[in-house]
Amino acid sequence: MGFIEKFDLWTEEQQEAARAVLARVDDEGLRSIRVSFVDQHGLLHGKTIPASGLAAVFRSGISCVSTLLSKDTSGTTVFSAFNADGGLGVAEMAGAADIVMVPDPTTFHLVPWSGGTGRVLCDLRFQNGEQVPFCSRGVLQKALDRAGAAGYGYLTGLEIEFHLYRRAEHFPNADGIGRCTYPTPVEPINQGNQLLSEDRGDEVEPATRRVREALDRMGIELRSIEVEYGANQLELTLDPITGLGSADAMVLLRSTIKQVARRSGYHATFMCRPQLTDSKSSGWHLHQSLLSAGADGGRNVFVPGDGEGPISPVGRHFIAGQLAHASAACVFANPTINGYKRFQPYSMAPDRIAWARDNRGAMIRLVGSAEDGTTHIENRIGESAANPYLYMASQLHSGLEGIDAALPLPPSADDPYTAEAGRLPANLREAVDSLEADTGLTRAMGEQFVGYYAAIKRAEIARFERTVTDWEQREYFDLY
Repeated sequence: MGFIEKFDLWTEEQQEAARAVLARVDDEGLRSIRVSFVDQHGLLHGKTIPASGLAAVFRSGISCVSTLLSKDTSGTTVFSAFNADGGLGVAEMAGAADIVMVPDPTTFHLVPWSGGTGRVLCDLRFQNGEQVPFCSRGVLQKALDRAGAAGYGYLTGLEIEFHLYRRAEHFPNADGIGRCTYPTPVEPINQGNQLLSEDRGDEVEPATRRVREALDRMGIELRSIEVEYGANQLELTLDPITGLGSADAMVLLRSTIKQVARRSGYHATFMCRPQLTDSKSSGWHLHQSLLSAGADGGRNVFVPGDGEGPISPVGRHFIAGQLAHASAACVFANPTINGYKRFQPYSMAPDRIAWARDNRGAMIRLVGSAEDGTTHIENRIGESAANPYLYMASQLHSGLEGIDAALPLPPSADDPYTAEAGRLPANLREAVDSLEADTGLTRAMGEQFVGYYAAIKRAEIARFERTVTDWEQREYFDLY
C-alpha cells in the first residue's frame, strides 16, 4: 500500500484524474515530469523525474528536505533546523527531516517550452500523513473549507502587472559564484509612459506571443495583455476562477512568464518597483465575490436585491471585514520590503484603508452590475510578488470575519486620498506588527503559521537593516 492510499489523501476526483494523467503521459510520449510545490514566498520548488516514475509518485509521493520551509527570500535558513523540533516547535521537522510532496493530479499540465515535459503541483505532508501547517496551498484550502462550511464558494479574478526587459549581454559567472550576486543586467524595450499604446504593445509582441502560446497549451487562457503605465510595464488579466484553481494559475502564470522570457532573451520581473529609469510600481488587483453553495449553487451572493443598494448585506459585511483586518492582511498582500513603496497618494494605488464605488484610488473598489449579476469587489492592496495562496487566504478569512460579526460598512470614501481613514502600514515591519496584534486574523490563519511567517519576515527585515544601501552611500560617503 502506498503513502497516498495508506493515509487516504486523495478524493475520488483525484484518483480518476491520476489514471487519466498516466494515460496522457503515455499517449503523448512525455519524457520528464516536474513534481513541484509552492513555498512560503510563492515560488516553485521540486524535483524532475522520468515520466516512467510518475506512477510511483502517484502511489507514494516524493520526499524533499523540510528546511525549504525554513528559508527567507535569500535562501538563508532562519530557524534552527537541526534542533529536536526543527526550530519551529514541530517534532516531525527535527534534524532537517524529510517531508512528503503529495501530487494533486488535477493540476497536471504540460510545460510547453521544455519539450516532452509535464508538471504537477503538490501539497505537503509529514511522514505520518499529517498536513504540514506551513504549506501555502494547505493554508488557502483551510480558508476555502471555512467558506464552504458557511455555504460559500470563493471566486477570484486576477489582474497582474509586471516589467519586461531585454537581457543585456551577460557572461556566465560574471557576477561570481557567491550568494551576493548582482541583479540580471537588462536593457529597456521602450521609454516613457504610454498606457495602452498599440505601438508599444507591438514592440513586446515577440515575447508576449510566446507567453500566450505557452499558457494556452497549459490550459490557462489570458483574458487580456496590455501595455501598462510605466515604461517596460505590462498588465495581464484572467477570467475568474474558483477555489485553489485561481492561486494555482497565478503561480504557473508567473513561472511561465519568467521562464519563457529567459529562454527568449528577455527578463521578466514581478518585483514591485525596480530601480530602473521610468519604472512604476506593479500591483496585483484581486477581484473577489462569494458564490452560494446551496440548490442555486453558483449564484453571486454579492448581487443586491431590490432596495439593498449597490451590494448585498453579505457583501457589505465582507468588505467591512477586509477593512477591519486590512493592516494585518497587508503582510500577505505585500510580503516584500520593496512593495511598500507603492502606497503613494494619487498614484492609482491606495494609501489608506477605505472603499468606494468604482474609484481606483480606494483600497477596495466596488464594481460590477446587479443587473448582469457581476457585482464584486476589487481589492487593490496587493503587489505582484505576493504568494497567491496566502494573499487569497487572508482576504477570504478577513471577509468571513466581517460576515460572522455582521460588521457594519463605513461610508464610502469618494475622495480616497483625503478621507478620514486609517493608513495602510508604511513598511513591512509595521505590517508584521499589525498581523501579530490582530487576534482574529491570527486565529483564522493559524497561530502556529502566523508565528512562523512573522519570524521569516522579521529575519528579512533584520538582514535589510544591516545592509548599506545605495542611498546611504550617495548621501554620506562624500559629505562626512
